[in-house]
Amino acid sequence: MGILGDIFHKIFPGHHPANTQAQATPAPQAPAQAPAAAPQAPAPSAGTTGTAGAAAAPAATLNQQVDVEEVLTNMQKQSGQQLNWRTSIVDLLKLLNLDSSLQARKDLAAELHYTGDTNDSASMNIWLHKQVMTKLAQNGGKVPADLQD
Repeated sequence: MGILGDIFHKIFPGHHPANTQAQATPAPQAPAQAPAAAPQAPAPSAGTTGTAGAAAAPAATLNQQVDVEEVLTNMQKQSGQQLNWRTSIVDLLKLLNLDSSLQARKDLAAELHYTGDTNDSASMNIWLHKQVMTKLAQNGGKVPADLQD
C-alpha cells in the first residue's frame, strides 16, 4: 500500500482491520478464510448462527477501535521530540518515522485524490492533515472531532 497504509501500520496494531484492508495482497485472502470459519459456526446451533455471527461482527469492530490521540501522544513522549502532530502533517509523518519530504506529501496528496495545487504546500498540508485524521477515524480510529475539522 501507499503512504496512507504506512500511516495505518504505525498507528493501528498489526491485526487491526485497517491494516489488513490497507494491504493489497491479504484482501483476497479474507473471503477465502470466511467460508472456513462458517462451517465451524453452525456446529453449536444452526438456528442461532446468523444472529450470533451478526452480533460478533459489531463487537469485534468496537474492540478494534484505537484511540489515535493517545497512541500519538505516547509516541511523542517516547520520542522526546517537540512535534506539533495535531496540526502539522509534516510533524505527524516525522513522529511516525515516515518520509515527510515535499515529494512524499505530494505522493500522499495524489493517493488521497487532492485536487488543489500541490505547489501550494501550505494549503495542501492543511488538507492532508485533515484527510489523514478523517481516514484514521473512518478505519476504526477514535479521533477527536477537532483533529478532523
